[in-house]
This record gives sequence, structure tokens and C-alpha cells, in this order.
Amino acid sequence: MDFIELLKVIFLGIVEGITEWLPISSTGHLILVEEFIKLNVSEDFWEMFMVVIQLGAIMAVVVLYFKDLWPFRNKKPKHNNVTKIEKTAGVICRFVKIDKMVMWFKILVSCLPSIIIGLPFNDLIEEKFNNYFVVSVMLIVYGILFIVIEDYNKKRTPSINRIEEISWKTAFLIGVFQLLAVIPGTSRSGATIIGGIFLGTSRTLAAEYTFFLAIPTMFGASLLKLVKFGLGFSQNELVILITGMVVSFVVSILAIKFLMGYIKKHDFKVFGWYRIILGAVVLLYFTVFA
Repeated sequence: MDFIELLKVIFLGIVEGITEWLPISSTGHLILVEEFIKLNVSEDFWEMFMVVIQLGAIMAVVVLYFKDLWPFRNKKPKHNNVTKIEKTAGVICRFVKIDKMVMWFKILVSCLPSIIIGLPFNDLIEEKFNNYFVVSVMLIVYGILFIVIEDYNKKRTPSINRIEEISWKTAFLIGVFQLLAVIPGTSRSGATIIGGIFLGTSRTLAAEYTFFLAIPTMFGASLLKLVKFGLGFSQNELVILITGMVVSFVVSILAIKFLMGYIKKHDFKVFGWYRIILGAVVLLYFTVFA
């Protein structure tokens, strides 16, 4: 791989790391970037790369939130005089953090809409909607939704401020919002954050739950792409893939820290305006010059 190709991969990793967690659509940006920066790879590899590069972003969440995510432990009971039932429960509680395990089951419930509806139609959706027009329209539509939802949210106080307070119903409904992100340009994080806020969660919780929900969602999507493409990478393809994931991992850590600090003092309107402006510029560019 020559130096220019390496710079292209690094740039794509930066784009993925920033846009995966900010609610502005990573896939949408990568599709748009492809119009100006093309890697010297096959079309099949490129399609796989655009999804699997997200594994680096996933690892950033795991590293930053490991204590909040890991459901296992090895903690001895505080006393020995217990009944058989307490002893059985104690064995489970010794090795499992019940609250974390319940959280993971809720996250799996949030994944159900994408598994049941999104997965069977994934190839069809990519074929029909993976283009600049759809991306541009979705950027604008969800930009407007961010502004509208934030105006609506000003009039009320969040009723859900901790993950433990998310009900099974709310978890499922957040998953329904995530399903909307199968359309390129929507933004998976944007859809789930909008859904979370609309359903009563605080901005901080909506963002954190979005990060956690990304782990099984994006890992599953990446695994499917890898299985479909196969593991017969050339040396050049392997270097491209690893470089993209490493860069997206580093940039994702910075992007997540920035977002969590930003939303403590600000709302999501700025991302809404960004989406509207970008969508309009892209639509105008391809209409006039393409």
C-alpha cells in the first residue's frame, strides 16, 4: 500500500470515528466521502470495509465504559450463616452483577426490531437506498427532527435518568427508533438518541444507552459482512482494514468524550443544523455537478 492510499484510509478512519458517535450519520458521510476519495480496492471489499471499520469504534465504547458494561465479578459473601436459598442466590450474585445482566437483556430487547425486520431486508435496503439523494434527504429530515424534539423537550423534565429506570417497553421502543437507521443518512446514534429523549430519557442517558446498544448491533452487522465477504484477505486489504479500525478506535475515544462533555451544557440542536446544511449542500452539489 502506497503512502497516498494510507492517508486515504487514515482519513476514512477519522471520519468514521467522529461521525459514528456524533448524531450525523457515519455511513452517510462515508458514502459521500467515497465520491471524492476512492480506495484502490474491489467493490465487495469497499462495502465490507464501510461496515467492519466500525469495530474500532465499538472497542472505544468497551474501553471507556468497561466497568459499566462488564456483568461478571468474583466477590465473596460477607457472612456464612445463610439458608440454602440464600446460598444459591449468593453463588449467582458472587459471580454476576444482576443489575448489569438485566441491562444487557434490555439491550438485547432493543436489538429485536433490527433483527426481526432490518436483517431480512438489509440487502434490499442497501440496493435501493444507498445513494446520495436518500442520504441527503435523511440528513435534512433528521436534522429537522432534532430541532423539533429539543424544542419539545424544553417543556418537560426527563423521567428516566438511569439505565435501571429504563423499562422493558422503553427498551423495545428505543430499538424501534434504531430500526429507522437502516436507511443510509439517518444515523443510528441520532435515531436512538431522538427516540430516547422523546420517550423521556435525559440527554446523557440517551447518549450512553446508544453507545451500549451499538456494541451488539454493530458487532453483529460487522460479523455478517465478514462472513459474506470471507476471510481471504490480501495483505493490502488486511492492512487497510486494520489501519481503518485502529484510527477509528482512537478518534472514537475523543469523539465520545467530547459528546458527553458537550451535552452536559448544550442540547443537540447544533447537530440538527449541521445535518440540514450538509444535506442541502450535498443535494445541490450532486444535482448541479453530478
